[in-house]
Amino acid sequence: MYSIIDIEATGGNSKIGRITEIAIYKFDGKNIVDEFHSLVNPECSIPIFVQRLTGISDQMAKQAPKFYEIAKDIVEITKDTCFVAHNAKFDYSFFQMEFESLGYEFKLNRLCTLELSKLVLPGHESYGLGKLCKSLNINLSNRHRASGDALATVSLFKMILAADNTNLVRKKLKLA
Repeated sequence: MYSIIDIEATGGNSKIGRITEIAIYKFDGKNIVDEFHSLVNPECSIPIFVQRLTGISDQMAKQAPKFYEIAKDIVEITKDTCFVAHNAKFDYSFFQMEFESLGYEFKLNRLCTLELSKLVLPGHESYGLGKLCKSLNINLSNRHRASGDALATVSLFKMILAADNTNLVRKKLKLA
């Protein structure tokens, strides 16, 4: 079972940034079986360039739950799953930082669709989510919003699983 995840954040570094939006699609390898989506109050100001990129304003975020208020829901939906994201190291680092601030160790095996797509779907000019989805004809609506990016990552992960003739995903999970 997989948790395909995307976040939006106040910045590009989990040491100083905070999560502003989370989308999680629980995926059984064929279908989405559960989902979670929420804006998150980062308890700080969102830089203007991030507000323009994501469309998430300070006012929207202030009305959203704080991370600790949704942490239990996140733990429950991701329990016994593998954390999957496009550039998983980025998203995972934010989860670890947020949970660490609550005194909880968030730990899941990880798969990165950016890394996997380079190995299983070679020959693309770019492996950034937007350009890769365009070249693979994957619908990517609501770009730079957690739900839109996570749904596109579900479609990308399905393609990776279908093209994985060498069982690379299974091998990576055994090593994790």
